[in-house]
Amino acid sequence: MNAHVPDPVPVTVKTTCPYCGVGCGVLATPDGQGGAAIAGDPSHPANFGRLCSKGSALGETLSLDGRLLHPSVDGARASWDAALSTVADGFARIAAKHGPEAIAFYLSGQLLTEDYYVANKLAKGFIGTPNVDTNSRLCMSSAVAAHKRAFGSDTVPGCYEDLDEADVIVLVGSNTAWCHPILFRRMVDARTRRGTKLVVVDPRRTQTGEEADLFLGLEPGTDTALFSGLFVHLVETGAIDRRFVTEHTADFEAALERARTIAPDVAATARATGLAIADVAAFFALFAATPRVVTAFSQGVNQSAQGTDKGNAIINCHLATGRIGKPGCGPFSLTGQPNAMGGREVGGLANMLAAHMGFSAPDVDRVRRFWDAPAIVTGEGRKAVALFEGIRAGTVKALWVMGTNPLVSMPQADTIRESMGQLDLYVVSEAVDDSDTVRARGRTTVLLPALAWGEKDGTVTNSERRISRQRGFLPAPGEARADWAVMADVGRRLGFGAAFRFDGPAAVFREHAALSGFENAGSRDFDLTGVGAITDAAYADAAPLQWPLRDCGDGQARLFADGRFFTPDRRARFVAVEAPALASTPGPDFPFVLNTGRVRDHWHTMTRTGKSQRLSAHRAVPFVEIHPDDAAAAGLANGDLARVATFHGSAVLEVMVTAGVRPGSLFAPFHWSDATASDARVGALVRGVPDPVSGQPELKATPAAVAPVAYRHRGFLLARAPIRPPAGWWWARATVQGGAGLQFATQDSSREVALAMRGLFQGLDVADYADHGRGRYRCAVYDEGRLVACLALAPSAERPDWEAEKAYFAAPALEPSARRALLSGRAETASAGPTVCACHGVGLDVIAAAIAAGAGSVEAVGAACRAGTNCGSCIPEIRKMLPPALARDAA
Repeated sequence: MNAHVPDPVPVTVKTTCPYCGVGCGVLATPDGQGGAAIAGDPSHPANFGRLCSKGSALGETLSLDGRLLHPSVDGARASWDAALSTVADGFARIAAKHGPEAIAFYLSGQLLTEDYYVANKLAKGFIGTPNVDTNSRLCMSSAVAAHKRAFGSDTVPGCYEDLDEADVIVLVGSNTAWCHPILFRRMVDARTRRGTKLVVVDPRRTQTGEEADLFLGLEPGTDTALFSGLFVHLVETGAIDRRFVTEHTADFEAALERARTIAPDVAATARATGLAIADVAAFFALFAATPRVVTAFSQGVNQSAQGTDKGNAIINCHLATGRIGKPGCGPFSLTGQPNAMGGREVGGLANMLAAHMGFSAPDVDRVRRFWDAPAIVTGEGRKAVALFEGIRAGTVKALWVMGTNPLVSMPQADTIRESMGQLDLYVVSEAVDDSDTVRARGRTTVLLPALAWGEKDGTVTNSERRISRQRGFLPAPGEARADWAVMADVGRRLGFGAAFRFDGPAAVFREHAALSGFENAGSRDFDLTGVGAITDAAYADAAPLQWPLRDCGDGQARLFADGRFFTPDRRARFVAVEAPALASTPGPDFPFVLNTGRVRDHWHTMTRTGKSQRLSAHRAVPFVEIHPDDAAAAGLANGDLARVATFHGSAVLEVMVTAGVRPGSLFAPFHWSDATASDARVGALVRGVPDPVSGQPELKATPAAVAPVAYRHRGFLLARAPIRPPAGWWWARATVQGGAGLQFATQDSSREVALAMRGLFQGLDVADYADHGRGRYRCAVYDEGRLVACLALAPSAERPDWEAEKAYFAAPALEPSARRALLSGRAETASAGPTVCACHGVGLDVIAAAIAAGAGSVEAVGAACRAGTNCGSCIPEIRKMLPPALARDAA
């Protein structure tokens, strides 16, 4: 008899979250079946064990459903050898005929630094094309440009500890509570611990604005006026650090003169921004009187045709007061993507070379010699908007897209989609097989399966310059490969073998770190000399580190406290910013201003978060927010469907009426694609005028119109596998426990819907209830007694709710009474209601019941049902449910 062999003990792997730029540490414990248990890493300095709703649900996104597993050429499965030969031969042919600049790469903040490094070395160093840009252009390139104008380098001066130590935190264009929840918890903790005041500057009263001590709901695009007015006020009231300005800065008088023309006093600032004089005065007084101020800014600043000026207007105020590089103060760019910073480090932007070097003659020569790359580019390439315009114009003939979905996320996305067919060679490295970008086709199309989070191995850099390891803990599925290895293979096929003989990600990192220290000696901000000779073993075990790291000790948490910057004379520069002006203004045809952004529980175009039923429950359909006055004037009510149109396209979205948006403004999230909704690609609506300095497109202010769309019926369909609904239906897909759900609207009659269902599920047991005279229909579909689908349809004004049916659908088996309830629409038990707390799956009705039972504070609600006790991003919603007298209880 064989002795029992115990099951192997699961090994927990330390890795880093693949979502936002906070860079949270994650503990992943594989379950041996392709999944993993996920927890926060208590030892990681970015999060100390906390995870947001998205990070907590990472284990629900690891399935191989929808994965791209094999290479293909023009839709036919191919070997790696054949696919990469097609890529290399195509590049060589196009470069020979049209020049290397006819080749372009479009990268992603989802790539690891090692992937980014090899891509830039291959393209800019050896193929000889400067046309390498990244979706980070849409995220933080205006912050990069503002840093370089002010500091001479793309340097984030501070660190996360400054959020713990600040007495005032000013959040500008940042819905931190939803988009960087772990950092927001640190801010709220600071308020509880030391009385830190939160000021939120945003045209939209977001969930972050709901939590503010002072909310400044300024008119769109007027941030430069607000901070120009603050600059003037600081000077006029003697609140500046005259010694710091004199000894460590330049161009002060020119910047101040310009600021005085924009906003010479409090009253003028109020007029320019649409704010109340009292609110402007309160903000100015608070900033002036508080030595420890952090001004954190994000997409609402960057995604603007004046984004760079907005960033510099903020930085001007910190330079004027000397509040930079010291504990608890400084300007702080909150990065959107997990490795946007790593991409900046290696030259992932078209206007940068590797290691934070630019295109000055000395920098180009230095990188040329280090790489031994005689064909290195000597000037900037096309930034994202111009890159895709080059495809339409026929000057870009080959495009390699890696780990991003520009046919959804880019402005004027419909125009971009139409131009893809003009490409002689279209290459996509991707982990998913059904994104809008994967579906597109060039004259020759090559799809390459990439490793995803949990499989790939390398490093990422977060918003505070901290480099952390992403480690693989799952085997590579199918034929998927690491992006750096694929590009190195192409480099060798193109004849550049000596430069691309990397034997692993550690070798790539060593070269990257060595280049950062090459001929540096403190002259450049980015420096990893201390790990330039890191061994493979040390790389495998590396703990998070912060740059600059000029020796083997600890990195530097803050920069510029000594007043020495990276300009030629080591002085910071004040920048004379331009007066606010929207790139395009509303008019009779498009009277609204459309703002775009994110929701709490989804990420980019949902290729990962869309797999989680928890993350899909909070906002299950694409929506548009509109002010109550505008909704009434347009004949719209909460839950209606409306067509939002701009000069560039339109989308049909569910209406959410809220006083959180200003009159005359609309807000719509950009997450939904053709894979997840019928008509909700918000990127296609956006004009995207680029900032003249950074090239970052305006995504926050496009003239738009809104009008009701009337459908005869509304309903939902739950099924074990995704179902493509009939043509003509409006629909949005969401993952539910046990399958996929559709919410839909249709002009079809209930009889036509009944026929369609029977056609879809022919051969299965269909039980239904119909009242065609009143336009109502419900059905449940069984396969050998197991519920495999259910549908409910009603007139649009009485659209059915699916919360109770979702619970039935998740059950392993149904009793006869439950089967009757499915058809009657009368649930046997109360549902939890729409999800509010995604971390713990707590619904609105559960929270309401806890409050009704006596939970009179956010903390009491958490004790009763756990809602709000993890990342806290749902706390603003919980607080709004409390009686008004209790609504400001401490979280």
